[in-house]
Amino acid sequence: MQVHVPPPVQENQVPERVAAGMFFTNVKKYTMKKNRRKVEMLLLWLLIAVLSKAQDGNAGIMDANQKVRSYFQTGTQLMYAIGAIVGLIGAVKVYSKWNAGDHDTGKVAAAWFGSCVFLVVVVTVIKAFFGI
Repeated sequence: MQVHVPPPVQENQVPERVAAGMFFTNVKKYTMKKNRRKVEMLLLWLLIAVLSKAQDGNAGIMDANQKVRSYFQTGTQLMYAIGAIVGLIGAVKVYSKWNAGDHDTGKVAAAWFGSCVFLVVVVTVIKAFFGI
């Protein structure tokens, strides 16, 4: 029966088991420092949240509602302007197709006219839905 005898350790050589243990100890210390930093940041953010004076949720919703309603009239005017521009472009395209003698002029005219009507109807429905 053979007995395993480890090789002798020289003066400036660290055994493998000790080196591995030192490595994992350093990793553990680094991880603990990293986690401690995360906990400190979390506590700092919680402290800031508690100390800051946040407004009431209802007041925030009412403020957002007021801002949206103030922009809504401008948005509807913009939608009407886009509809007018789309209508002009469509009229030019239909006119050019009509002068060229294309057979699908009616379909193109219906498509452009339908898109303009859609824009106007959408704006009107949204106005009625929100009561503005």
